[in-house]
Amino acid sequence: MKLGLGTAALGRPQYINVRTEECDNSDLTEFRNQSFAVLEEAYHLGIRYFDTAPGYGLAEELLLEWVQTKDDNSIEVATKWGYTYTANFDANATVHEVKEHSLSKLNEQWNFSKQLLPYLKVYQIHSATLETGVLENTEVLEQLAFLKKEYNLKIGLTTTGTNQVEVIKKALNVLVDGAPVFDLFQVTYNFLDQSLIEVSAELVRQNKSIVIKEALANGRVFKNENYPNYTKMYATLESLSKKHNVGVDAISLKYCAQTIPESNVLSGASSTKQLKQNLEMNSFTLSADDIETLNSLKVSPDAYWTERKQLQWN
Repeated sequence: MKLGLGTAALGRPQYINVRTEECDNSDLTEFRNQSFAVLEEAYHLGIRYFDTAPGYGLAEELLLEWVQTKDDNSIEVATKWGYTYTANFDANATVHEVKEHSLSKLNEQWNFSKQLLPYLKVYQIHSATLETGVLENTEVLEQLAFLKKEYNLKIGLTTTGTNQVEVIKKALNVLVDGAPVFDLFQVTYNFLDQSLIEVSAELVRQNKSIVIKEALANGRVFKNENYPNYTKMYATLESLSKKHNVGVDAISLKYCAQTIPESNVLSGASSTKQLKQNLEMNSFTLSADDIETLNSLKVSPDAYWTERKQLQWN
């Protein structure tokens, strides 16, 4: 099982994505019930790695509530700190989340997140960048090192943007009391942005864990007439879908799992139907030719992230 479940779409009614169908998330009770159903189905289907964050609206609270109904020490929960959800479930909000990499934000969010123990295994900086200076913030790094030791956690970070590789390389050299702080890297990777490849062998050599997010490129892998620049990609994915008798999502997830074989790949499914379709990645193997074809779809990180910045919350 290479698949974990990311809970961004389960905790807030809107997410940065390209939507192919409309859905109404205005009824909060129904939304919560739907999210619980997805968590329960994921567990039933064998998923044991769950990734969440306070920046994902209700997700962390929902996951806490759900995990307390389980008694299974094979469950691993990863959460993060650094983003605060601010949209308050308002569909017209202009600001959905605010980033802050301060010691006070870390302590405040840890205070809630620690309730996920003993299932909590991974604690991450949410979207670490060079700009916030978090990788040079001695107080923050020392506190993370303390939490790591005190609660036997893996300390990680998630990366976003054109300089993901630069952030990872810098983080690999962060030490507290002579010991590396970071054990796990959650990185955006798919056949459009393949930059992770540059550093993946080094991560494996250093025995670091790799988690892949946004394997579906925020929905861009699905056919959409608003993106004429992806005509070749759509044709390629359609042909591979037919060949392996699975959806485009399963092809995209499988690509990540096969090209970074030491990784966990996150599903961002928001329904049990999507989850089952995602899990079809386990029913086939891409050939070397298939992978070469998908490799050829690569775009520059600049182009990838410029386009992502223009995606809407919906």
